[in-house]
Amino acid sequence: MTKPKQSGAFKGHRFPHEIIAYAVWAYHRFPMSLRDVEDLLAARGVVVSYEAIRSWVAKFGLKFAKVIRRNPPAVADKRHLDEVVIPINGKKYWLWRAVDSQGDVLDILVQSRRNRRAADRFFRKLFKAFGEPRVIVTDKLQSYGAALKKLPPGIEHRSHIGLNNRSEGSHRPTRRREKCMGRFKPPGQAQQFLTVHDQVQNVFRPRRHTLSAVCYRQSRADAHCIWDDITRELKAA
Repeated sequence: MTKPKQSGAFKGHRFPHEIIAYAVWAYHRFPMSLRDVEDLLAARGVVVSYEAIRSWVAKFGLKFAKVIRRNPPAVADKRHLDEVVIPINGKKYWLWRAVDSQGDVLDILVQSRRNRRAADRFFRKLFKAFGEPRVIVTDKLQSYGAALKKLPPGIEHRSHIGLNNRSEGSHRPTRRREKCMGRFKPPGQAQQFLTVHDQVQNVFRPRRHTLSAVCYRQSRADAHCIWDDITRELKAA
């Protein structure tokens, strides 16, 4: 049996691009381990090791995330920022995350500190990608206010109790994945994984509570069409 030749980003791989894209999607869409994805593919007649899946996730995850971020929806001028601790190799690191008013994750950054310099670094990374917002909502961490003083004026900073629930709630999928993975390993690996994970969640986040059954199914179908389009784009690249 002649194996189909792969092209573009998938060139040199033994398995078809549809299988690779499916494995990357399943790993980032659901709280599954690499071995879980291996079993899921095996149930569909695809025999592949979890190490091969690991290499697919590492190679293609950022490629998918890059395309997703290339054409983001219109970003509101109000941003919610929050930071949460993630233990890595017995040391505390801080995951900084920014979401828009709809709850979609804009950007994340894993840092070893949560002081003014760390907040300033995250602000500059965020503003470079999405421009300066009108309003920034944070918790009571003083590093935010100190960092904003060094940036151009005109940005309203709100830090009242109860205003930042949207950003704080965005950490829940991360906690589920952290538990499934037995905690994150090196900081660079955490940064890479969460960059892809959050962008995939932006596309496939269901929001069932705001949609009727018909609209939800259409939204889900649209998300899969987006993923298929990206797969074809990478194949043609």
